[in-house]
Amino acid sequence: MNCKVEKTEKANEVKLEITIEAEKFENAMKKVYFQNAKYFNIPGFRKGKAPMNIVEKYYGAQIFYEDAFNDVATESYDEALKENKIEAVSRPEVEIKQMEKGKDVIFTAVVQTKPEVELGKYKGIELKKIEYNVGEKDIKHELEHMQEHNSRLITVEDRALEKGDIATIDFEGFVDGVAFEGGKAEGHELEIGSGAFIPGFEDQLVGMEIDSDREIKVTFPKEYFSKDLAGKEAMFKVKLHEIKKKELPKLDDEFAKDVSEFDTLKELKEDIKAKMEKDNEQKAKYETQEAAIKAVCDKVKVDIPSGMVEMEVENMINDMAQRLSYQGLKLDQYLKMVGKTEEEFKKEYEPQAIEAIKSRLTLEAIIKAEKLEATEEEINAKLEEMAKSYGKKVEEIKDNENLNKYIKEGIESEKAIEFIVKNAKIK
Repeated sequence: MNCKVEKTEKANEVKLEITIEAEKFENAMKKVYFQNAKYFNIPGFRKGKAPMNIVEKYYGAQIFYEDAFNDVATESYDEALKENKIEAVSRPEVEIKQMEKGKDVIFTAVVQTKPEVELGKYKGIELKKIEYNVGEKDIKHELEHMQEHNSRLITVEDRALEKGDIATIDFEGFVDGVAFEGGKAEGHELEIGSGAFIPGFEDQLVGMEIDSDREIKVTFPKEYFSKDLAGKEAMFKVKLHEIKKKELPKLDDEFAKDVSEFDTLKELKEDIKAKMEKDNEQKAKYETQEAAIKAVCDKVKVDIPSGMVEMEVENMINDMAQRLSYQGLKLDQYLKMVGKTEEEFKKEYEPQAIEAIKSRLTLEAIIKAEKLEATEEEINAKLEEMAKSYGKKVEEIKDNENLNKYIKEGIESEKAIEFIVKNAKIK
């Protein structure tokens, strides 16, 4: 393999001209032939038994070109990047200059490269002190959550429906007198005042008696996910079957014993406060770090290649698609629900992608400028922590080159953030 590299007219872009020896390409074609021989059906030969030269005469030698090229070109391209110390940040635009049997294969690959970062001020930046205090209201709020979680439902038979009750209802919705899809349910449980339904729906149920019927008129929000219903008036026929209300446990020492390892309510409150203070410290630390990175990034000069942004957006959307899959949704289904095209969705992610890239490049530049390094002990500690969380032995994962690289970069990024905050002027 031979490679020539030249810069293009565009910033952060190079053009590679790669030559692959004829013999290597011939071997790749033979490999493709053996992998696909069983599919060739040529008169005079049993299926899959025709020699390579006969297959080429019958179908044309070009039948093996594409797969053979993909095999050798990918390997040669990766090798060329490594040899020339090129950090590619986009997919290459490939153009084949020469590809025929018995001759060297010549192709060009235009690729965008990692940009240089011009750091501005990153020592002594001014940051506002972020602090969160725990008050009695916060502790009370958490205790109320615990009460809710440990509440029980009791059936109500001697009064009408009130706010805060759990109503078991049948309902069917109509727009212009026609029932619409998804607007019908039986035995549905709804907490009155939860805001789970269309604005105005729950309020109009208040006062209903058990086994009574009521017609309710509402208007769908203009931003409603279904475009067919957005902004339209609807009428719902509702029947109330059952009323239940939450009965909250009393806040006393017995409650503390039931919901925690503590014997008194006082001890439980102290524990809640300690945990909240710890959470608040972490929250303040995270927000301070975010503010520090943003302040430094605002002073950085860098020309981010379009291909780098495209790949970052793609990674973000792939992460989003994976999260949706856990909820049983596909990305195209989600896009249909929110009424957006894939291109519109990608466009929305661009500012976030640019910010993420800029932060990453800035931290890398600081790591380089300050010679910040992850020690072997720190990497091993992270590997042990990771192995433990996955229920594996550290020996099973420690030789994974990509994992080691990921951990090393993570530790060094953390050090860079800590360096910025440590050297900042916090008011």
